Parts: sequence; structure tokens; C-alpha cells
Amino acid sequence: MHRRSILALPGALAAAPALAQAPEVDTLLVLAVDASGSIDADEFRLQREGYAEALSHPGVLSAIASRPRGAIAVAMVEWGSPGGAATVVDFMRVADAAGARALAEAVMAAPRSPQSWNAIGDALDHCARMLLAAPFRAAERVIDLSGDGPDLRSLRPAAAARDDAVAAGIQVNALAVAAAGQVTRFGEPLAETYRREVIGGPGAFVVTAEDRRDIARALRAKLVREIA
Repeated sequence: MHRRSILALPGALAAAPALAQAPEVDTLLVLAVDASGSIDADEFRLQREGYAEALSHPGVLSAIASRPRGAIAVAMVEWGSPGGAATVVDFMRVADAAGARALAEAVMAAPRSPQSWNAIGDALDHCARMLLAAPFRAAERVIDLSGDGPDLRSLRPAAAARDDAVAAGIQVNALAVAAAGQVTRFGEPLAETYRREVIGGPGAFVVTAEDRRDIARALRAKLVREIA
């Protein structure tokens, strides 16, 4: 049983009493984005542009509007270094095109955090802490992790962090950035690794982007599925 370990993480429930009065949204979503050393400057720019485009797409806004409260709250985390996941955009409420534009602008303006390696488990722990102490309330809490490789250097393995998040009522989905036929150093498609080690919770799923030029399309479809 891993639930105790995630709830004991520093600051996880520090804001719990205040959350009873927090504004309510339909979904709390943390976008956990790969910023590791395998991504060069051009790929990083394409990735950020893909996220900004997807978050402000009319299809995503329609999905948000279809929900009972017509609003979600979104944050962005960059991950890579062991224990070094960093929040680059804190939670922002999105209920209309203006809110989506503001979020997209924040995504594009945020400085790149210093990252290396592939510490997915530590990224999941960081995101779970954020969700448990978020300044909004929501029945649905989701971590949406994207990456181009498997967990390699986490202080806590990805599967253990995933299990703790799920035990705390958080769904974990994944976006695998990998070309068709590409396999990891362990000899399997990245999507299969993410299915086994990363995703969790009822209805959790993996989608695949062929490369970072394909992220906007893949993420847009993924967001609509997560939100609607």
C-alpha cells in the first residue's frame, strides 16, 4: 500500500483546510512535459508551440464548455532530472477563449527549466503533490505526462509513484513521443512501457505522437478525451 507515502510527501496536504472554500472546476489537470537533455532547442520550441496550440483549440474549449461548471484548471510541470521536476506554469483557470489564450501565452513565455535524464517517477510525485494542494477543487484530478523515453533515474520508480497517485484518486495518462516502429533500449515500443509503468486509474490511456510536430494533434485529441 503506497498511499501513505504520497500523503506524507512535504507539503502534500498543507493547504487542505483552505481547499474547502476553494473555487470549484470540473477537472484539475497537470501537464507533465519532458524537458530532458534528449530534446534540443528546436524540438523544445515545437513542443511548447504544440501545447499552446492544443490548449487554445476550439475543440478543447468546446469540451470544457460541455462540462457542468464549464471550467478546468491547468498547470505545467517540466521533468527530467532526478528529484528536479519544476513547475513552470502554476494552476490557471480556463473557462473561455480568453482564459485559454492567457494559458497558452504563459506556456510560451515560461523559461525552460534545467533538466537531464528521465526521472518520470519523481515527476509523478511532484505533480501529485500539486494536485493534492491545488487552489481549486475538482472531482477529477489528472496528470498528463508526455515523454520520448522510459523512466531511467528516478529516486522513486515510476510504477510506485503511479500507484500512489492512483491511490490518492488521481488518474495518470501519457503521451508517448515515438516514431512508428521505434523501440526503447529495453526492446519494446514506448507506448507499451508507459502502459505498464506510467498510466493508472479508471479509464487511463496512452496516445502516441510520431514526433514533436505531431504533438499538437495528439495532445488536442487527448485533452478532449480527458476533459469531456
